[in-house]
Amino acid sequence: MKFGTIYSYWGSEWKCDYPKTAQKVKNAGCDILEVGASHLLKMSKKELSALKASSEDLGLILTSNIGPSKDQDMASPDPNVRKNGLNSLIDILKAMEKIGSSSLVGAMYSFWPCDFLYIDKKAAWETSIANMKKLAHVAEDLGICLCLEVLNRFETYIMTDCSEAVDYCGYVGSPNVKILLDTFHMNIEEDNIPDAIRLAGSLLGHLHVGEANRKLPGQGSMDWKEIAKALHDIGYDGNVVMEPFLLTGGAIGKDIKVWRDLSGGADEAKLDLMLKEAVSFLRTSFES
Repeated sequence: MKFGTIYSYWGSEWKCDYPKTAQKVKNAGCDILEVGASHLLKMSKKELSALKASSEDLGLILTSNIGPSKDQDMASPDPNVRKNGLNSLIDILKAMEKIGSSSLVGAMYSFWPCDFLYIDKKAAWETSIANMKKLAHVAEDLGICLCLEVLNRFETYIMTDCSEAVDYCGYVGSPNVKILLDTFHMNIEEDNIPDAIRLAGSLLGHLHVGEANRKLPGQGSMDWKEIAKALHDIGYDGNVVMEPFLLTGGAIGKDIKVWRDLSGGADEAKLDLMLKEAVSFLRTSFES
């Protein structure tokens, strides 16, 4: 397994100084930096090349995280919105190829965070799957894996447990469409987290990890020993990426609903140390 973190760990806005962040991620002992996929569309060719070169120099794997906006919803009843969503994701895949990123992860089957103004689940599944098949063809040509994130009921109505994700992937029928399970969301929706991992089996393409309150792994009460056992049971050797959200304020605090400081008043140096400790904790827990 390879271990890493999402780019937004240190901030309260969905933006990033990637050269600085990549070095900090490397210093923490990470193998992976998960970048904001939408950021790639705003980068020049020079900036994309620099990001690729930086990651290669540091020996970092780049995965790309997407939470499409409402006007890019591939499950929308509006055909223009669906077309916009599909075209945007195709552009992202092409940009990912330029930086050597082979995993697009997140709720690309719809939009995030959901506002629940439209909740015709059957219709949403049909339109989303039809467009996902089109996106999958492009992903196959580019050698990119689409890892669909299972979210909790407060963030989507489309895919809220592993069983639904297995069914969705079956309907799409592409080897490049897999499942992203997240311990935070599983803690809300699954009867048993290890069993959900075993159900995903070979379809598990990406794993997001964090405690039940989105603190760093090892700072809470998640049963990491049993989660690790389930991963070994299915022979998982893929990416394990932390999604810690500790800081209040800004767009991140609003979108993730962080209403109190979960860092314990940590400054940047302390945040660096906590990340390093969490990476070490995961390696010890998952690799043994």
